[in-house]
Amino acid sequence: MREPWDHLYRVNEGMTYEQNPYVYENTFITAGVEEAPLPVYEDVKGKLPQPVWEGHQDSIDCYYKAWEIAFSNLRKANPEAGFVSNFIDTAFNGFLFMWDTSFILMFGKYGSRIFNFQKTLDNMYSHQHHDGYICREICETENGEHFFRHDPSSTGPNVMAWSEWVYYQNTGDKERVSRVFPVLLAYYQWLKANRTWPDGSYWSTGWGCGMDNVPRLQPGYHEMFSHGHMIWVDACIHQVISGKILCKMAEILGRESDIEDIKKEIPWLTDLINNKLWDPETSFYYDMWKDGTLNGVKSVGSYWALLADIVPEERLAPFVAHLNDEKSFKRPHRVPSLAADHPEYSPEGSYWKGSVWAPTTYMVLKGLEEIKNYDLAYEIARNHHDNVVKVFKNTGTLWENYSPENGTQGNWSQPNFVGWSGLPAISVLFEHVMGIMPDGQNNKITWHVNLTEHHGIKNYPLGTEAVLDLDCEERASEDEKPVITVKSNVKATVEVIWRHGSFIIEAGE
Repeated sequence: MREPWDHLYRVNEGMTYEQNPYVYENTFITAGVEEAPLPVYEDVKGKLPQPVWEGHQDSIDCYYKAWEIAFSNLRKANPEAGFVSNFIDTAFNGFLFMWDTSFILMFGKYGSRIFNFQKTLDNMYSHQHHDGYICREICETENGEHFFRHDPSSTGPNVMAWSEWVYYQNTGDKERVSRVFPVLLAYYQWLKANRTWPDGSYWSTGWGCGMDNVPRLQPGYHEMFSHGHMIWVDACIHQVISGKILCKMAEILGRESDIEDIKKEIPWLTDLINNKLWDPETSFYYDMWKDGTLNGVKSVGSYWALLADIVPEERLAPFVAHLNDEKSFKRPHRVPSLAADHPEYSPEGSYWKGSVWAPTTYMVLKGLEEIKNYDLAYEIARNHHDNVVKVFKNTGTLWENYSPENGTQGNWSQPNFVGWSGLPAISVLFEHVMGIMPDGQNNKITWHVNLTEHHGIKNYPLGTEAVLDLDCEERASEDEKPVITVKSNVKATVEVIWRHGSFIIEAGE
């Protein structure tokens, strides 16, 4: 076992810190190194959830290819790099990414009984600095980080709390909540102390917010590495999302006194976003330049507002309407990272100048789910999934990003990217195409039946113990009531919702 704080002193020798007391509760820093062997895909394939979708073998093949690539990217914890847990590699450059990892775990939860993908984040937490800072990229081969902490692009976006909350909702693991809470709170406080302007609004950079080259800054500022003296709408919203989750964690743990400042900041920051960053003429949220004008750049990052649940009721319809506007985000492959009416929009993608990315499209889907717009979520999910499967059929693999226009991978895109591109092949297929939403804490599934073909999932893991077989028979049309069969090893509830009503199935009794 390493000496407490030893790696921090080695990596950051000579640096000064304002000590954050919550970091002293970080048990990941002094944790022992996991020594469990890694699972082999061919040995465990039969233990994974098994989707069934009649007439859509390409989707099934794409699903299993995603898992095959994912398992090939599992890595042993490397103590020389300060890693404490086995993990899934980001599949990019030999560094573990904060942003990518948080999204990879959104599909990793379906394989967590075979390999605990969530523990990948342990390796980010084990590198937390004394003041709460966590670098956005951690080297996997030696003890090092890709950025100094006060580099404008050194960290972010703040989405780790969301990933942990999804995991908790599926498992009810309060012990993990108690371990990650002080880590995430210290990180939140670091961002508040080091990533805000005098008015309390947040800033980032193209790299720091994860959307590298979106053309959102004023001329004269570097679009990837400069903060541009700008209020960054997504950075502000990320802090609201994280703050709300920290409040929920504090309630579970009986630590409400630790988040008094956050409880005050959330409504204040929500008002700032709605009062300063909303344009009533175009019904959209924008970044604000240093001269106080909105930049008018419609990026997918503004849709974090749906997930944060901060959009006033009267604004929802016109804001969401941009997702159905062919001049903005309703392109042949949805949802492009940059609206099509921007002069720098690229039909080939050109990274974040139009490419469709698995994490941001998934975020849009979860945001639509938050506001209960399930029909649009299905429409976008089906489009996204079908396009990814089409490219898989043509190339044999999944890609880092996709062209919004051409039915191909993006022109700046890496292959075998699982990586977060496992999302459309696994999570989007389960949750939004098939419409199967898990509530593991309550052993409940809500099934929005969208498809008419015979479909379902065998060996579906729910919570910590339940294993279900879910089957929906073929229907003549969406107007026909679905015939559902559910088998479970323990008591579980399935609420089936279809076009003309709903019904409850109690299984495993």
